[in-house]
Amino acid sequence: MTRRSCAIYATGIVCAHLLIVGIALVVAQVFQTMIHSRLKKEITLTEKSQVFESWKNPPPPVYMEYYFFNVTNAEEFMMGGKAAVKQIGPYTYREYRPRENVTFLENGTKLYALNPKTFVFVPEKSAGDPEVDIIRTVNIPFVAIMNELNSYSFFLRTFVSMYINSLGVDMFMTRTVHEVLWGFKDPLLTKVHSMKPEVDEYFGLMWKKNGTHEGEFVFHTGEENYLDYGKIDTWNGLSKMSWWSSNQSNMINGTDGAVFHPLINRNELLYIFAADLCRSIHLAYVEDVEVKGIQAYRFAPPNDVLMSPKDNPTNAGFCVPAGDCLGTGVLKVSVCREGAPIVVSFPHFYQADPKYINAVDGLNPNKEEHETYLDLQPTTGVPIRACKRAQLNIILKRVQGFPKTRFINETIFPIMFVNETATIDDESASQMRTLLLIVTVVSNFPLLIVGMGIILLLVLVVLFCRNRQKKTAKDDTAYTQVSDKPDEPSETATNQPMRNGSYIAMSTVEDKKC
Repeated sequence: MTRRSCAIYATGIVCAHLLIVGIALVVAQVFQTMIHSRLKKEITLTEKSQVFESWKNPPPPVYMEYYFFNVTNAEEFMMGGKAAVKQIGPYTYREYRPRENVTFLENGTKLYALNPKTFVFVPEKSAGDPEVDIIRTVNIPFVAIMNELNSYSFFLRTFVSMYINSLGVDMFMTRTVHEVLWGFKDPLLTKVHSMKPEVDEYFGLMWKKNGTHEGEFVFHTGEENYLDYGKIDTWNGLSKMSWWSSNQSNMINGTDGAVFHPLINRNELLYIFAADLCRSIHLAYVEDVEVKGIQAYRFAPPNDVLMSPKDNPTNAGFCVPAGDCLGTGVLKVSVCREGAPIVVSFPHFYQADPKYINAVDGLNPNKEEHETYLDLQPTTGVPIRACKRAQLNIILKRVQGFPKTRFINETIFPIMFVNETATIDDESASQMRTLLLIVTVVSNFPLLIVGMGIILLLVLVVLFCRNRQKKTAKDDTAYTQVSDKPDEPSETATNQPMRNGSYIAMSTVEDKKC
């Protein structure tokens, strides 16, 4: 056997082994299963986990952008006209949200944590100075007192109305952005505080929320089941809420939005518990996106999240009292926020019933600016980019005993909306890309083996063809002419077939005499 033949046989054997092993590994998904198993064990909220530290101290900067609706025709609205507003902002604050008092429970399967939030103003990302800019907006303390007195007698409401008028307090107030956001001493609440000390004399949309937390959380670490990674077990000691009118609506589902389980697929619904909304919401897959070179799935709340119970009966549980429901796109949260009749929605009543949009001039809902979404890396479940957008509104309506309200049309009046954004930082993005490259290479290793087998198969075919060509060429040399005589036909041979010599190994050599 020649050296060339040995090379052909060796190539064929190696090629066959690579193809058999590679195809077997692809079919069995051995490496993919191994990677998935590793991810399920590594991505947990345990001290040994690589993601634990980033969960405690999130590296991506979080920004809170506050937009306000400045009322431009308060007097006209009070006389029964249509309200008109103009959006101003943003007023941007950097949000710091480290986890504190982290304590492991039940053999490391759960952990307790607080999540205080601190806000620092960022002037370069803001449209103005909140301590200078003036806005005119609804006087929420005034509306809250009217709402509280709604169940009292007409005579008491009339007396309180006269007293409020004597203080010069009106339905709308003019304050700086900073005062409306972070608090000011309200003259009406000061009077109430003197009679009921438990009532705070200060008011602000974010009053006492700078440096405080939203409650005590107990999370699942994912140690027992990777699908439970980051899910909330209890909030303020509650495994379910009690203020909504159905068991399903009172459920505390999902995570707090900071983490999600690994190996996310496009067909599942992701749940988030929003403490500021007093409820859980779900998000559905929208599309594939790319953020800083990282492939991600975009999830967003579908239309049915805030849909009217007439169109989505499961939302009937959010009507309190039962049957007292608002339309599509709005949710009354005053059941868990005592005081004013507060309603939440998406900014500019995005995805809401057109009647709420048309009731106020100056609103322009659109998907690009007003949609809430999460971009998640599906392999690790890590949020790559997030935009949480919510609007605060208040119900303004006529209240008997308060003459100033006698002409107004009932309106869900927009106050402000917030755009909470976070995008993975460059360093974390680089680490993520490296991790995903390793995962991709290891997961596709069987395909590399199959690819090598195919390459060797092509090499084998080339070697085999070249070997056949050389054999054919060698055989052709066996038919070459050995006689040097020129072909000169003679008279005696004119009628006979002409022969021009002997043929090696093919015909007998004719004997010739001298």
